Amino acid sequence: MAKAVRFYETGGPEVLRYEDVEVGDPGPGEVRLRHVAVGLNYADTYFRNGTYPIPLPNGMGVEAAGVVVAVGEGVDNVAPGDRVTYTGFLNTLGAYSTERLIPAAPLIKLPETIAFETAAAMTMRGLTSAYLMRRIHAFREGDSILLHAAAGGVGLIVSQWAKLLGLTVIGSVSTAAKAEVARAHGCDHVINYSDEDIAARVRELTGGRGVDVVFDSVGKNTFMASLDSLKRRGLLVCVGTASGPIPAFDPVLLAMKGSLYITRPALADYIADPAEKAELVGELFDHVGSGRIRIDINQHYALEDAVQAHRDLEARKTTGSSIFVL
Repeated sequence: MAKAVRFYETGGPEVLRYEDVEVGDPGPGEVRLRHVAVGLNYADTYFRNGTYPIPLPNGMGVEAAGVVVAVGEGVDNVAPGDRVTYTGFLNTLGAYSTERLIPAAPLIKLPETIAFETAAAMTMRGLTSAYLMRRIHAFREGDSILLHAAAGGVGLIVSQWAKLLGLTVIGSVSTAAKAEVARAHGCDHVINYSDEDIAARVRELTGGRGVDVVFDSVGKNTFMASLDSLKRRGLLVCVGTASGPIPAFDPVLLAMKGSLYITRPALADYIADPAEKAELVGELFDHVGSGRIRIDINQHYALEDAVQAHRDLEARKTTGSSIFVL
């Protein structure tokens, strides 16, 4: 009997249930997948608390790596025994499980240079970092960025990738310990927003100019500071809302603060095209496989400890990537 984490109502971490599930045989276009490692992402909490509405009851998690056990009719992109990873949105929901059925289309074959644990820790974060670095803005060497949650899973990958592109990286974190982690992964400057004014410090570091791009995964608590940290005609990329949704605002505010741009992208729209997805995957795997970008897995949980894992995540007790090991 397979095991899975499911939830029957939205709410706090306590709504998650670890239970037995029947998996069955794959149907047309599906595979049966045995997981080896499962990713823990902040986006998982959005499904659990209702920010991302889904039919209930439902499974939890959108990222994992494992081995194909069986394939259904019409599947030709993978075969039994293949090592694979995946991430996505509604079509991959249910990753918190030992085995599952899943559409074959989202599956990505893993090269031998990428371990299952590494894949589970970075498929979503890595592809997010890939499109942020390669699709959102035409970066040039010498450009500067402000990166909130710089010691988080995406933050640590983005900061390393940004340095490969020759960018100046200003990271923001909540503790001195996280500041050290951020510096060790490429941040040129780190702002501890618990005791520093973010925008004022950014202006100081950039000679009053501001940064070219802000990557903001915090949301409500950093929104105005992010706008105030941008140069004229700079870009704010709202990657997430860990502190809550950004407040409603009149677009005139963007003009008043320097003809700014703002975007709220989603990974699904940057990997929807198979060719574009393959290009981003290839670049990500090349960087990680060669060691140019390292993936730090700093928290390991058992699947039955999903409630505690979500509590740690929302309490900002984690750094780098977190996974469930099966």
